[in-house]
Amino acid sequence: MIRSMTGYGRAEAVLAGRKFAVEMKSVNHRYLEISLRLPGMLLSLDTEMKKKIGEQFSRGRIEATVRADSEGIADNSSRLTLNLPLARNYHALLCQLKEELQLGDEVSLAMMTGFRDVFVPTESVQDPAALWEGLSKLLDEAMRTLTEMRAREGESLQRDLTARLSLIACVLETIAGRAPQVVCEYQKRLGDRIRELTGDMTIDESRLLQEVAIMAEKSDITEEIVRFRSHIEQFTDLLTIGDGAGRKIDFLIQEMGREVNTIGAKSSDAEISRNVIEIKSELAKLREQVQNIE
Repeated sequence: MIRSMTGYGRAEAVLAGRKFAVEMKSVNHRYLEISLRLPGMLLSLDTEMKKKIGEQFSRGRIEATVRADSEGIADNSSRLTLNLPLARNYHALLCQLKEELQLGDEVSLAMMTGFRDVFVPTESVQDPAALWEGLSKLLDEAMRTLTEMRAREGESLQRDLTARLSLIACVLETIAGRAPQVVCEYQKRLGDRIRELTGDMTIDESRLLQEVAIMAEKSDITEEIVRFRSHIEQFTDLLTIGDGAGRKIDFLIQEMGREVNTIGAKSSDAEISRNVIEIKSELAKLREQVQNIE
C-alpha cells in the first residue's frame, strides 16, 4: 500500500513534572527533509531525534516541534532557578550583535530577563538525556499518528491512480487495435489515388505493396505498445508493494510519456492522434498525483 507525504501527527505526555507535546506535519518534497524545533533545554537531542525520524520516513518535508509547558503541572510554589548556560549564551550573542552593528545600547539586566527559559522551575532543570526515554516514546506516538494519516491519504491516492491507469490501458488497447487498420486504409487510399491519376493505366501492384510496406515499417508502433504495457504492469505492482514507490513510479510515468510521444510521432492517423492526446492528459494528472507519494 502506498503512502502519501501529506499528514499530521501529535502526542503529549507529562515527563518529570512538565507537559511535553510533540507535533508533526509533513508535505511534499522530492527527498527527505526534516525541520526540528526544540526548546532550549532539549537542543542537545536534535541529532538523535532527527535520526529517529529519518528511520521512519523516506520522503517528504517533515516539520516536528517539541513544546514543554509546566503550567498546571508543577506545583505553583516550586522554586525557580537560573538557567545560567542559556543566559550566558544570550549575553554573548547580544554583545556580539552590539559590536558587529556598533550599537550604543548596553546589555542590561532587564533585557536579559526578557528571554524565555532564563528562569525555569527547579524540577525542569535536568539532564536532557534523562528525558530521552520518555521523549522517544512520545516521538514514536506522534510518528505513528502521522504515518496513519499518510496511509489513509495513500489509499485515496491509490484508488485515483488505479482508475486513471485503467483508463490509459483501455485507450492504449484502442490504439493497438486501430494500428493494423491504418495500414489497410493507407493501401486503399494510395491505390485509389494512383488510379485517379493514371486513369485506365495498369497499376503495378508489386510497387504499390512496396510503398505500403515502407509506410507500415515507418509507422509500426508495436514495440512502443509492448513497452507501454510493461510500464503499466510495473506501475500496478508498485502500487501494491507501496514502500518507497514514489520515485520509481515517477520514472515510469516519464517512460510512458516517451513511448506515447513516439506513437504520436509515428502515426498520421487522426483517431490515434486523439487517443495519444487523451493518454498524455491522463499522464499529466498521474504525474501531479505521484508527486505526493512517499
